[in-house]
Amino acid sequence: MARLKDVVFDCQHPASLARFWAAALDGYQVAPYDEAELERLRGEGVDDPEDDPTVLVEAAPGIAPRFFFQLVPEPKTVKNRVHLDLLCDDLDAETKRLTGLGARVVAVHEDWVVLADPEGNEFCLQGA
Repeated sequence: MARLKDVVFDCQHPASLARFWAAALDGYQVAPYDEAELERLRGEGVDDPEDDPTVLVEAAPGIAPRFFFQLVPEPKTVKNRVHLDLLCDDLDAETKRLTGLGARVVAVHEDWVVLADPEGNEFCLQGA
């Protein structure tokens, strides 16, 4: 039986989108860069982690899914075919927090809000 490992976002700037989602999701962070990873990147011609073409966001060990952000040449042009649904305790406060991080409100409904991350990927936020 298959199990969920990673959710992967194609994007224009993996480092900044990874930082957004790490800040948006409770308990997640951008995976740290150790010297081995920095050396691997330098071997690929990437001198600054800000230019890393694949950035990982993860929670504590054993917590899934992880989120991978990978560089693609084309911008997002149409509505997502899959999106994340997030749950929060205070819909208004969390909407305000997420827009402060760079999300934008797409639509407001009675019990949920549709937002878009800084690269336009839609996601829903619902109060608990």
